[in-house]
Amino acid sequence: MTFINFTLDTDADGIALVTWDIPGRSINVLDVKTIEELAAIVEQVIADAAVKGVVVTSGKDTFSGGADLTLLESLSRTFTDIAKTQGEEAAAAKLFEESRKLSQLYRRIETGGKPWVAAINGTALGGAFELCLACHQRIAADNDKTRVGLPEVKIGLFPGAGGTQRVARMLAPADALQLLLKGDQLRLNRAKGMKLIDAVVPPGDLIKAAKDWIKGGGKAVAPWDVQGFRLPGGQVYSKAGMMVFPPANAIYRRETYDNYPAARAILQCVYEGLQLDMDTALRVESRWFAKILRSPEAAAMIRSLFVSMGELNKGARRPADVPPTKIGKLGIIGAGFMGAGIASVSAQAGIEVVLIDRDQESADKGKGHVQKSLTDQVNRGRATATQRDETLARITPTADYGGLAACDLVIEAVFEDRKVKAETIAKAQAVLKPDAIFASNTSTLPITSLATEFKQPPRFIGIHFFSPVERMMLVEVILGKKTGDKALAVALDYVRAIRKTPIVVNDSRGFYANRCVLNYIQEGHLMLTEGVPPAMIENVARMAGMPVGPLSLNDEVAIDLAWKIVKATEADLGPEAIDPAQKRLLEEMVEKRGRLGRKNGKGFYDYPQSGPKRLWAGLAELQPVKLDPDTIDIQELKHRLLVVQALEAARTFEEGVVTDVREADVGSILGFGFAPFSGGTLSYIDMMGTKNFVDLCKRLEKKYGKRFKPSKLLRDMAAKSDSFYGRFAPGKSGSVGRISAA
Repeated sequence: MTFINFTLDTDADGIALVTWDIPGRSINVLDVKTIEELAAIVEQVIADAAVKGVVVTSGKDTFSGGADLTLLESLSRTFTDIAKTQGEEAAAAKLFEESRKLSQLYRRIETGGKPWVAAINGTALGGAFELCLACHQRIAADNDKTRVGLPEVKIGLFPGAGGTQRVARMLAPADALQLLLKGDQLRLNRAKGMKLIDAVVPPGDLIKAAKDWIKGGGKAVAPWDVQGFRLPGGQVYSKAGMMVFPPANAIYRRETYDNYPAARAILQCVYEGLQLDMDTALRVESRWFAKILRSPEAAAMIRSLFVSMGELNKGARRPADVPPTKIGKLGIIGAGFMGAGIASVSAQAGIEVVLIDRDQESADKGKGHVQKSLTDQVNRGRATATQRDETLARITPTADYGGLAACDLVIEAVFEDRKVKAETIAKAQAVLKPDAIFASNTSTLPITSLATEFKQPPRFIGIHFFSPVERMMLVEVILGKKTGDKALAVALDYVRAIRKTPIVVNDSRGFYANRCVLNYIQEGHLMLTEGVPPAMIENVARMAGMPVGPLSLNDEVAIDLAWKIVKATEADLGPEAIDPAQKRLLEEMVEKRGRLGRKNGKGFYDYPQSGPKRLWAGLAELQPVKLDPDTIDIQELKHRLLVVQALEAARTFEEGVVTDVREADVGSILGFGFAPFSGGTLSYIDMMGTKNFVDLCKRLEKKYGKRFKPSKLLRDMAAKSDSFYGRFAPGKSGSVGRISAA
């Protein structure tokens, strides 16, 4: 039989080498054709008496990134179609049988009577690592870049091809649950230490070592299929087991607030599976997998965090008629915390950086920040000293603007003051080469107005990073009214080069992310002024799915910044544009109490030199009324915190600030941590149903004011039972287009 995605070669010793190499793709994925071919290979080698064993490896630099999740999306669509014509019971049965095919295939490898060795020549994740776990031996080529793991939980799923059962039989339950629930990608030394990898060998010896294991008498039986096998952590109902599962359940609830069905399913699969024989346990796992596959949370997370993010990272919004640009040299003006962070991620991506500040000492200090950050990574084992030194060598600190002359792209990250930025722009454009692109990292000042200071506005664009730059994966690329396609293409090429995810937004006060997140912070402020206990505000925010509470977040971004924004908004738009209760609170905190946030150790929280932060006891003095927590509707608080963000996201979409539903959702999760289980701000509305969302907004508007008033677009969509992904799907007519004069 001829295969497309695999080659099968059997040597004189009877050892079959199966090489996975999908033509035309940079990385192997598990799709329908791959699974069909692998199943045929398995049956062929089992039936061939001349084959003594099998080595499976990859013909690419990596082993595989796992399943093509569009395959799982198609399974969900199949369920919906069958449910409409044959009923839900028939649809559920079909989904169960289809979704467990990979699990059955891996079990066939495990029990087919021929020893299989996974020769792991690069990163193996998800369903690909489950293939490795089903093999009888796992040998990896020594490579510092290789990662192995089961990260499915991060996109609303769990390992459904035997991963929960094999890992739970290889590791103690506590370790297995941690690996499965965190979705960590492990370096080879850690994976070997955990005995998930049996051996690590030089790359040139990989295939030989795998074949030698078979020739040396490698057994074709998994440990759990041997009579008398003992679970690493003992029986579930043993004393040791009881010290794991009840606490694990408590930790799960503390960390997820039961918002993630896949995480709950992992606990169930491990707990139930360890009480059963392997085949029955795999069937239980498959039933849970089929159930989770149908959950709205999984559908939303797969769409936003895998499909949409992948499309954006590959340049979905990039102008197709502009040739690709490689940034040879980058200029950064402003060597403060933000500028140093941009320099760090750029230099780590191999880009030469000129880091400019007002004097040499300030520029050197900026590079010093990079050095300290990279040294911390070295000390934590996340980088080598050589990598640090190579990165630092790419950064040239200077006070001389002449260093920008050879730069392809220049980003200003100076103080958020229009006059300072204008002076910076003037100095830079005096030395820039004719085709260089100039970008502002402003978070508040409109790009269109800043571009008036630049002689060629089509080459002016916004590239807005989030703090801390090294950790935050989102970058807002902001189009002024005259920004040209070349500037947009260069900005997107640069963001891709530094391995961040871009969203493209049109010019607006606060752009997209800040508009949404400022509403979240404001809602926390208003809850505080209403008399809601501060601890309840913070805890309910996390219960709703936010990574931190609004008061804690405001401390991080600085309370005096929030105060400046309120004053500037009032000055520009009038007193009706702000909430007087929020104004009084911030004025009291900043002007009268000198509480600026984490930066001066005093905000809504106190920050002692030793020990964790704690809510400032003096907040009680700022609450004219104190509500009895037992009388407060927790669900309503959760709704307020999420709805106020989703509503603003819908407004930005209606105004044409955000023009792509994918960017609204991905940007909300990566930019400000909007409840990932929902799939993002617009997915949150779709998941609830637009009519239900509008009805909820109206109830909140009646009780709390006009900030909850649903927009015209939302009311229209509710009347027509429309959804954002139904009406504004990418590429569908009716989608909001790019607003640009260029």
